Amino acid sequence: MIVFMSESAADADLLRVSHKARTLGLTPREVTDGSRRAVIVTGEGAAVDPEEFARLPGVASCDAAPRACLLAAREAREKPTVVTVRGASIGAGPCALIAGPCAVESADQLQRTAERVARAGIRFFRGGAFKPRSSPYSFQGLREEGLRLLENVRRQFDLRIVTEARDERTLPAVLEAADIVQIGARNMQNFSLLEAVGDARRPVLLKRGGGATLTELFLAAEYILARGNPQVILCERGIRTFESSTRNTLDLSAVPVARRHTHLPIVVDPSHAAGVAWAVPALARAAVASGADGVMIEVHPDPSHALSDGPQALAFDAFDALAAELRDLSAWMASRRPIW
Repeated sequence: MIVFMSESAADADLLRVSHKARTLGLTPREVTDGSRRAVIVTGEGAAVDPEEFARLPGVASCDAAPRACLLAAREAREKPTVVTVRGASIGAGPCALIAGPCAVESADQLQRTAERVARAGIRFFRGGAFKPRSSPYSFQGLREEGLRLLENVRRQFDLRIVTEARDERTLPAVLEAADIVQIGARNMQNFSLLEAVGDARRPVLLKRGGGATLTELFLAAEYILARGNPQVILCERGIRTFESSTRNTLDLSAVPVARRHTHLPIVVDPSHAAGVAWAVPALARAAVASGADGVMIEVHPDPSHALSDGPQALAFDAFDALAAELRDLSAWMASRRPIW
């Protein structure tokens, strides 16, 4: 239930609503969004009559419509969430670009890629130090050494680092290097890890699982939000279908659906969806056109010799051309449509 307060409501009125929720065995969370204030009431047990709250002083209305998510729900905030890291934002207007290699492989590889990404004017840099792979015999990342290398390029090129936490054990080390912690598709429903990144209060990029519905993605985000971390970015990276032409099927309907039902920004990862570099530019353009808040592109100095997901990585020249094209398309889109 969302309890909306009137413009004239005093702080004591919010406290009264929160106290009422607690006496009913529920958990209140006060939300201030611009000029609008509300109390989101969650908890297990029997349904509560909205009149229990509607009659309290300072309450304007109660929204008790049944919905899977409350904290992530569009109705919970007056404006969309914007995640900002050292002056660079995702969700604030033109589509943000996130680029880098699938995996950190060496100091030279990372240095060359980070320099190219920064030269393109991109402020978010992705790179995996811990790589959960389908096969235990595949390259698993440089781990702690990879995190150290990411810290180096962050300082040198003023990049915002997006890197994955594989589990709760690796999370503390990842937090030392990451500006945004990525939760990979395989971990989308690792609820203890979701709660841990919620407690960490660091921005989180939450990837949709390959077999997950959008409602399940939103509920996974709810785990993070429920721990008090509002800085969640959703990521569509393709789902598994019967189609075998590409690794996954990019579900671009996720963008308008997420905008309709949540206030969270959504990023699209066409590289992991396609699995082949030749399809990435078309899917990236479509992602921008669909209204995505960001697009994440894999780039590598020598894709044919990459240790992880080389076939989907763009070489430098192709990356430069696509980055310029996406920037122009995003600016054109932003000038001709209202920000959601």
